[in-house]
Amino acid sequence: MIEMIVEDAKWKQVPGVAAKLKRAVALALTRGSGAKKYPPLTLLLTKNSRLRELNARFRGKDKPTNVLSFPASDAHYLGDVAIAYGVMLTEARAEGKKPADHAVHLAVHGTLHLLGYDHERDKDARIMEALEIDILAKLGIADPYAKTKHVRA
Repeated sequence: MIEMIVEDAKWKQVPGVAAKLKRAVALALTRGSGAKKYPPLTLLLTKNSRLRELNARFRGKDKPTNVLSFPASDAHYLGDVAIAYGVMLTEARAEGKKPADHAVHLAVHGTLHLLGYDHERDKDARIMEALEIDILAKLGIADPYAKTKHVRA
């Protein structure tokens, strides 16, 4: 089960984002784990100030960020993924991407972190990025790591 909590009403300005995010997270879970079933997780759609608070509290970085993942220690719950609307929108615009597509990428990225994927070492980053690219392609979203500009909404 994927529970979605929308703390910032601005997320509702992104057409169809809730359904796209749930589909993307489900695909990331099955592609990333190889399992058909997985423990529940929560996707928090919030604002910059909330991600700044979480980033400061858990990572010691007093600034907002685009996405954070919090793996659970309980085997019956996978964890939480939180995405900041303002950072997501700013990045999407700067990179010439549709906001919904960028939000989906962030959700996939965060979900893969819950599954244990990492990008601290080059080898691990290549594995994680390749999986992200594959998942996004299945959703009709262009390679987010390509150097070309994407069409904006």
